[in-house]
This record gives sequence, C-alpha cells and structure tokens, in this order.
Amino acid sequence: MPPKKPPAPQGSKKTEQKKKEKIIEDKTFGLKNKKGAKQQKFIKNVTHQVKFGQQNPRLVAQAEGDKKLKKDDKKKELQELNDLFKPVVVAQKVSKGADPKSVVCAFYKQGQCTKGDKCKFSHDLSLERKCEKRSVYVDGRDDELEKDTMENWDEKKLEEVVNKKHGEAEKKKPKTQIVCKFFLEAIENNKYGWFWVCPGGGDTCMYRHALPPGFVLKKDKKKEEKEDEISLEDLIEKERAALGLNVTRITLESFLAWKKRKRQDRIEKAEEEMERRKADFKAGKSLGVFLFITFCITISVLLLHNGLLHNLLPIASQRILPQPSQFPTLY
Repeated sequence: MPPKKPPAPQGSKKTEQKKKEKIIEDKTFGLKNKKGAKQQKFIKNVTHQVKFGQQNPRLVAQAEGDKKLKKDDKKKELQELNDLFKPVVVAQKVSKGADPKSVVCAFYKQGQCTKGDKCKFSHDLSLERKCEKRSVYVDGRDDELEKDTMENWDEKKLEEVVNKKHGEAEKKKPKTQIVCKFFLEAIENNKYGWFWVCPGGGDTCMYRHALPPGFVLKKDKKKEEKEDEISLEDLIEKERAALGLNVTRITLESFLAWKKRKRQDRIEKAEEEMERRKADFKAGKSLGVFLFITFCITISVLLLHNGLLHNLLPIASQRILPQPSQFPTLY
C-alpha cells in the first residue's frame, strides 16, 4: 500500500477567516451593490457555503443560538455568585454643602457600581491619596496622641515619653530615689500614656516618675523567659542522649516482661508486709493495739474512781477490768 499522505497543515483561525472572506469577495465581485432579490439570495448562499460548507442553515442557526444561550447562562450564574458573596456596602452620606465628586464611590471601590458616568460620586481612586481639608476646630495631634499607646512602645520610647512628660516636674521635686508605686503599677498594667495622671497628686507627687535603672517590662521578661525555656522535644532528646548506648530497646515483648515482673514484685511486697503485721500483732508491737489498750485502761481508771463503772457495767467490771483496790490513789 502506498504511504498515507500527511494531513495538510491548518493555519490559525484568523488566517482561515481571511481566506474565506477573500473567496466570498471574489465570488460576489460586483454583486454587493445590486439590490435585486436574486443577487442578494445568491450572495447569501455563497457566504453560507464558504463559511459552513454543506451544513443545514437551520442547524447552523440553532447551534449558534444554543451557543449564545450557554454564554447567557454562564453570565447569569456568575452574576448570581457575585450577588451572593459580594461584601455589604453601606450607602454613603455626604455632609450638607459638600461636593459628592470629592468623595470616592464605595461601590466603585468594590467593583459593583453600575451607574458609570451617571454616578454622583467620584470614580477617581487618586482622590483618596490627596490630603483632606484640615478643620480649624480639630487638632490632628490629639488623634495621634490617642493612637500612640503604650502597647506600641519599646523601652527606649517609654523612657523618652517619661522624660518629656515628667522631666521638668522632676527637677522641682525634693530629691528622693523612691519610685512612685502608682507610676510602676501603670507601666506594669499597660495603662501608662500621654494622658495618664498620677493618683498620688499628679505633678505634685513627691515620688519619682522615672524608670529605675535596669527596669525591664513584663512583656520583655516573658519573651526572655520563653527564649530560655527548653521545648519538650529538646528535653526528650537531651534525656535520651544522657542514657548512653548500653541500654535495652523497648519492644512489646520486653515491655510485657517488665510489666509482669513489676506486678510480681508488688504481690511479694504486699505478702511480706502482711506477714510482718501479723508477727507484730502477735508480739504486741502493733501501734493500733497498744493505743487501744492504753485508751481502755485510762477510761476504766476514771470510771472506777468516780464509782460509775460498777453501776453501768457490773458484769464487765467483775470479769474483765481489775478492782479499784489494785490501783493507786490519785489524791
């Protein structure tokens, strides 16, 4: 059999489209400007044959319609997903007399504004980077001081704030090296700041409002302690390394044998303890028996001297307890 011919190389879609347009132009040369029904029908048939070949025009139109419907369905699905998961944007309010074009549209920033040029707010994102008009009734430094809290300070910044806030007042006070307890409590509890006032008299407090030498914040101490702490994994590895090489590896068999041996040792120890207690009891060395006998003798002596024992327990006193004449007088 002769070898099969290799398939003809196919060009890109744009090249194929240009070729088809060239063929249509050649076949309908001079007919496009004619308004006759026959000529227009001929042009339509030629265009269809070149573009779609021998396919049925109805099937082609139906396929195009289905393709368009699929695109519309995808758009609707995407729109529904956007509606479900889009972030909630609060309607903007502009103060009276302000120009809305000086405010960036919140919906535009989220990519949801559908008004386009008709939107009364600005779609220029560079407006946010421009400086706002400063109010003569508001001091911007107040906001900066409120935001500048002790949580964001390090030790150097804390010393700087203390020197600025209490430096002049410290010079006027009587010389003492005792640090104010309220000052230390405020620093330890993270309450110290620009607006802190000493409960012990404010600027007239006689104690120092300065950090003692070598003072370390609690959060810094915790960091140092965490750095010094040994993790559980490191501790296990350290203890394993200290065991050395001449050790027995733990397997299931060795563990069961060790467990059985330990159980037998406990049983033997319990038996030995029981035998020892029995021997002590027989020899009268048991502490419990000794205390019981001592207690009984003491009670008996007290009752006998008061003349109560023979009235309450005549039989027991005659058979078990000794007679009063056998005990020495307590007077």
